[in-house]
Formats: sequence, structure tokens, C-alpha cells
Amino acid sequence: MNYDLPVLRNPEALETEAVPEKTGRGGHPKELTTLVLTEFWERFSYYGMRAILILYMTAPPKQGGLGFETQKAASIYGTYTMAVYLTGLPGGFIADKILGARLAVIAGGLIIALGHFSMVATSLPCFYTGLILITLGTGLLKPNISTMVGDLYSQDDPRRDGGFSILYMGVSLGAALAPLLCGYIAQGERFKQVLSYLSINPLNSWHYGFAAAGVGMTFGVIQFTARRSRLVHIGVKPQHREASERLYRPLTRDEWKHIGVIFLLFFIYMLYSAVYEQSGSSLNLFADRLTRTEAFGWRFPSSWFQSVDSIYLILLAPFFSMLWLRLGTRQPSVPAKFCLALLFQGLALLLMVPASMFASSGKVSPGWLLSVYFVDIIGWMCIGPIGASAVTKLAPPKLVGVIMGVWFLGIAFGSKIAGYLAGFFDETDIGLLMKFFGSLGVAALIAAALLALSTPTICKLMGKVH
Repeated sequence: MNYDLPVLRNPEALETEAVPEKTGRGGHPKELTTLVLTEFWERFSYYGMRAILILYMTAPPKQGGLGFETQKAASIYGTYTMAVYLTGLPGGFIADKILGARLAVIAGGLIIALGHFSMVATSLPCFYTGLILITLGTGLLKPNISTMVGDLYSQDDPRRDGGFSILYMGVSLGAALAPLLCGYIAQGERFKQVLSYLSINPLNSWHYGFAAAGVGMTFGVIQFTARRSRLVHIGVKPQHREASERLYRPLTRDEWKHIGVIFLLFFIYMLYSAVYEQSGSSLNLFADRLTRTEAFGWRFPSSWFQSVDSIYLILLAPFFSMLWLRLGTRQPSVPAKFCLALLFQGLALLLMVPASMFASSGKVSPGWLLSVYFVDIIGWMCIGPIGASAVTKLAPPKLVGVIMGVWFLGIAFGSKIAGYLAGFFDETDIGLLMKFFGSLGVAALIAAALLALSTPTICKLMGKVH
């Protein structure tokens, strides 16, 4: 999961007043519902396809898959997830200069849906075409939804954080439900039996899983298009004015220090993402090949484990929100929270060492992965929303949009590294598997220790920003 804050590409947006006057339930602008539903369906399509992507690529042809080696499949997975975040920058530029956010969202959603439906075909060219289309469409849609939510509120509107919390809940719900449905269609034995009964080749169930993701995105585009007339004041093609002299003011010494801190945190976030994104690759393969996928005598698809992260997040987010609020000025600093994130991440990966060891005598209990994801999501709560929020506080106002775009490149590059690392996953060599997860866990703990030693210096550079 990744927390999205508005990408303020125009610095003058920092001075924008609240636009909508009509409010819906909870006192938020009525337009928020349209945007949250659109993002729900976009994340549904993304995480639904992501849950089965590497499983489809590595499944042998006799099971309907592509039969790729793990290393090749992991590399494609890493490149794809990296590209999804890289395209956000040109997507934002196109919305600003050409289409406007509203048209960019519609165009992006249609391209995403077309990409998923391209993957319904069984040919390899259609598979790659689908990945490319989804990447391009996501670059158009995702950053502009966040931007439009930001445009609903002025910078000092007390409802602003609540609005993004609602958006984030929509993201989490989509990410939680998608693997359950798409995974069942792609891997569920009963669904395959239904296909056989209908004289449809059950080996094609993977492609119907991709189709389900496309249907979800189509729902999102339809509801956004039907309700776009309500988005009266936001998402139109911007009328650019000449930048004020303030934008050309040289950076102060403190601002340069803050930029240095941001890039240090960026590097840490990139390393964190490289390990965190194992959830969709190596941990997904561990669930499929080495974990018992049954409970109370009932078998379930291995891709359902991809919902666990989001379910935990939905349950824990209110707790952490109240925790930081109650601690107030006594809460840990930003670098200290990053330390906690790396610490919990390291502990989560070290849990995979005994899990791998027990796998030598047969498939292990689902409890191992459930525990790993629980510990890992605690760490994520200390870095995902915290990092993006810190960037908006530390970045000079005239550079917020640019630096926020650079910040999300940390996820992009981390995802590519994650794909490379996942290529070393080999369930046939338990000793190597233990070293694989153990090395990742120890690396995270070492990074946490080094960051802990550097925290006082980083806090000094941050000055009054907390």
C-alpha cells in the first residue's frame, strides 16, 4: 500500500481558497464521494491484477500460465511496478498543460481498462501490451485523483486531512477486496469447475481474473463520467498565470538543509520499498508454493494472502491515528519513526527464516504469513503516511510539487530493486531460502541501527519541523 498526498504541481495552489460550498455527509464536499469511488475502483483493478501477476507468469503452461523462470518473472514484475510510479510525473504534466485533471482521469481509466482486457487474450504480445497500457493509464489517473481531492480544500481547511483519510480508506478497501475476487476467479477450483461445465477451458481462468480487474476499472470510469458534472470547480484545464517573483527567490540555508534531509529520507524509503514490495513477489510465491491454503477443511486461493496487508491496515489505521494524536509533541520524530519502520520490517522478514525451515518438511501453516504481514504493516504505518507528510512540511513551497514527485520515485526505484531481489527466490533450496529472507531482515535491522545513530543529526537539520 502507498499513501498518496496531493501533488501540488503549481506552487500557487498553496494559496488557493476552498472551492466547493456544498457539503455532503460528514461535512465534506459532495465531490469527494465521486473521487473516492473512482480511486477505489482504480486500486481494485491494480491490486486485483497484481495479486495474480507473478503467479500467472511462473505457473507452467499445463496450469494455464506462461511458465517463466522466477528470475524473469520477478524482473518483469519489478519493472512493471516501477513504471507505474514513474509515469505519474508525465501524467501530471499532461493534465496540467493539455487535458486538465478530469479528462486525464477519464482517459487514464479507459486505458487501464483496455490494458486489463488486453490480458484476457492468451497471446504473449497481448500480455505485454496490457502491462504497458495499465502503466500509461495509471500515470494519467492516479496523481490527478489526489490532486483533485486536494483542490476541494484550502490549505488551512481543518477538513483537509479527514478528506484524505477518506480517500485512503477507499484505496485500502479496493486493495483488500480485489485479491479476494480476482484471486478466486483466477485460482478457485469451483470457478474452474463452472468453466468446465460451460465448456470453457478452465486453464484460461487466469485471464478471467485479469478481466475482473478490467471490469472494476470500467465501473470506476462509468461512475466518474456520470458524475463529473458535479465537479464544477475542479479538474478543469488550468489557466496558467505568470509566476510571482517569490518563485525565483533563492533558497535559504535552512531550506537547503531541509532538501538534504528529504533526499536522505528518500534513500531510506527506497530501501524500505525494495523489501516491502516482496509482498507481491517472493512472499506471494511463498504463499503459493510453500503455504497450506486451507482453513477448516476449505481450500482458498493463495492470492488471497495479498488482501491481508490491506485488511490489517484498515484495522490499525485508526489506532495509529489516535496514537500520534494522543502523544502530540511527545511522539517520535520523523527519522525515529523511519527507524521503527525498518525495525519492524526486519523482524517481519526474520520470521520468514523459521517459516522457510519448517517448509522443508511440507507446506507451512498460514499463520506464518499472517504474522509476517501483521508485523510488517506496523512498520509501514510508521513510514508510509509519515514520509509523504514530512516532505510537504520540509520542501520549500515553490518546490513542493517537484519534490513530491521525486519522493514517489523512491517507490518506483525500490520496486525495481524488489523485482531483482525476488529473482533469488527458490523454494527448492530451503537453505538458500532461509538465507534470502534472513539477509533481507538483517539488512533492514542494520539500516535501522544506522539511522538511529544518525537521528539526532537529522533532527538538528530539520530545525523546527517535526
